[in-house]
Amino acid sequence: MTQQLIETEAAPATEPEAPAGLPAAPGRARRVLWAVARWTAAVVVCGGVGAGTAIGITALDRNDVPGLATESDGRWEYPQLRLPALPADRPRPFTEANDAEIHYADVRQLLLPAPAGATVDPEPKGGFVSTDAYLALYGKEFRAEMKAALADSTLRHIAARGWTTPDGTRTSIHLLRFGSVAYAQDFGDTSVQYSAADGPKALPDGVRSLVTEKFTDDIQVPDTLRYAFREKQPYGAAQTRWAYVHAGDTIALITQTRKGEAPDVPFRQTVTLQAQLLG
Repeated sequence: MTQQLIETEAAPATEPEAPAGLPAAPGRARRVLWAVARWTAAVVVCGGVGAGTAIGITALDRNDVPGLATESDGRWEYPQLRLPALPADRPRPFTEANDAEIHYADVRQLLLPAPAGATVDPEPKGGFVSTDAYLALYGKEFRAEMKAALADSTLRHIAARGWTTPDGTRTSIHLLRFGSVAYAQDFGDTSVQYSAADGPKALPDGVRSLVTEKFTDDIQVPDTLRYAFREKQPYGAAQTRWAYVHAGDTIALITQTRKGEAPDVPFRQTVTLQAQLLG
């Protein structure tokens, strides 16, 4: 086809031009038709390519188009969350068949997993920890009273997991499972006092003053109580944020610290996701 087009375009050298006012010769007519056809095909092809490109761009997610990607809002990339399997014939904690609001699942499986890119602590790595390991999170002046309260309660297990993200934020989550909702509530209200108007009595180690966070009011997880706090300036080399989630017979303590200032967005995200696993 290419060779035929070249030969047709070379024909004018031997064919005389038609006088003005007379119809073009048959050979000239064919040349005009070939030119029109070639330009029409080119326009159609270019139009098709352009249309295909536009459709391709509009079909892509905004983050897939170079120059249009949106910046991260600071949230961490957690794996997809799944509720653990229950023992046979055991209900979920907040159903009509479970008036006692007991978590029958293994409490270790209710711990929030570490986000992508985080370095997980070698110990406890999602296992059980001792009472003393949990109390080490608090100031020394609070530990003796809290230890006595836990000994008098029906505390069954403390499960914990910790990790550090590349930005230096250190996270720890402890789940305390009691023998009943009443014991869990008594420990939270009496020993920790996280629901007090002026903030909890028992403070994390090194924290001297606090600010109560309000974002927990926006967490839509039924059957849970959420209390969050941050260390008030002036603080030392690192800032601490911490939160409690009370869900039936279980209390979660989420703690985050980082040199300079602990980030707000991943803290809210972590508290929300842990509440969802317990609710």
